[in-house]
Amino acid sequence: MQGHPWVYGNEIARVLAGPGAVPAALVPGEVADVESSRKTYVGRAFVNPNSKITARMYSSSKEGADKGFFRRRIREAMRRRLLPPCSLAPGRESARVVFGEADFLPGLVVDRFTGWARSAFEAAFRAADSPGGAPSFEDARAALGPPSSWLSVQFLAWGVDARRDDILAVLEEAFVPPAGNGADNADAGSVSTGAGGAGAGGAGADETFSAPLGIIEKSAAKAREMEGLPPAEGVLRGNFPEGGIVIFENGFPFLVDPACGQKTGFYLDQRENRRLTARYAARARVLDVCSYTGGFSIYAARAGALQVTSVDVSAEALKILAVNAALNGVGGRIIPVEEDMFESLRRMERKKERFDLVILDPPAFAKSRQALEGALRGYREINVRAMKILRPGGVLASCSCSHALSEERFKKMIAEAAADAGRAAHQLDFRTQSPDHPVRAGYGESYYLKCGFYRMVY
Repeated sequence: MQGHPWVYGNEIARVLAGPGAVPAALVPGEVADVESSRKTYVGRAFVNPNSKITARMYSSSKEGADKGFFRRRIREAMRRRLLPPCSLAPGRESARVVFGEADFLPGLVVDRFTGWARSAFEAAFRAADSPGGAPSFEDARAALGPPSSWLSVQFLAWGVDARRDDILAVLEEAFVPPAGNGADNADAGSVSTGAGGAGAGGAGADETFSAPLGIIEKSAAKAREMEGLPPAEGVLRGNFPEGGIVIFENGFPFLVDPACGQKTGFYLDQRENRRLTARYAARARVLDVCSYTGGFSIYAARAGALQVTSVDVSAEALKILAVNAALNGVGGRIIPVEEDMFESLRRMERKKERFDLVILDPPAFAKSRQALEGALRGYREINVRAMKILRPGGVLASCSCSHALSEERFKKMIAEAAADAGRAAHQLDFRTQSPDHPVRAGYGESYYLKCGFYRMVY
């Protein structure tokens, strides 16, 4: 009643069907109307009796879930990315264009990557020896022409998985520029900023979406397993370049290869946090724990860090990190370390290593509220050890992507870790996920990423 889109199985009093409202059983993927115990109409939902989340609300009215519905919702989500604070320039920036329940499309996640095939990019540019020599977006567009786009999708709930053909058809057509003057309507055309009243025919290339060359599926998340669905990955439409693509984020080139990457291939949700972290990296000795393919590491090195140690347990991720370092001309200042985060921090503490900036970006330790207490012990340990190896005046950038861990409890954990480490810390800043991953009021699970910045006073 307050806007949360989930109904758990233990909250359902009865299931009725037909004109006579007779008792019935739910069928995975079907649509059902939800009403309160007082007969107040709540809305319409996709249901799945095999999941603890038995009903996922998709509308407050009795609208159907046909192709027209998905076309409308996806285009609404695209339009929101063009508005502040996203202010997306679709012709040059990658972004999450659909974020599940937060965009009123439960279980559907779509990331749109804008760039060039790696093979073409590397043929045009050789690894630079300095940040000043790294290719810019403008260099790439001049050498290779306008960038293309590809979609990486996740079908994480039965309701959208059962309607994947309609959704894929909409995703193919929703980004296609309209004919004529580009006027956007409910039935045809793309979405543009409409700057100066122009659509695809008059808006700048950076202001409009373009048709994707391919759609790749990355539905191997735990959430899908909990729905009773098997993992599913592979190219669904068009093609995806072998070896991946090169995108630009805040002017920095990055290799993205969903075929072998985690989630949808690149963590777009840390865009603003990576840029903020770079403020503290100049002439610093930096440790990036759970570096993955080097997002934070590259920003730190490009900002003038003396040395960046990048720790990750995945050898494959570190190989891509090395490519990203070369693309950005900072390979000589990044040291990759293939090691478990806990073992790495313990080893560095024993050796009394010291850093000016430590970045912690671990995977979600708490997948549910039931797992929170155990997860807090893990978060607390890595933060204690990070604080112990920071020099006085050094900065800790600490993240959590566990939606079950609230901002209040996260900050309390940081205070407890500082006490355990015998350090005093000032909070410099506190951020959440990038705005293309919107936080929906009433749906706390959409606020999942916490990122705090703390200076060690002593």
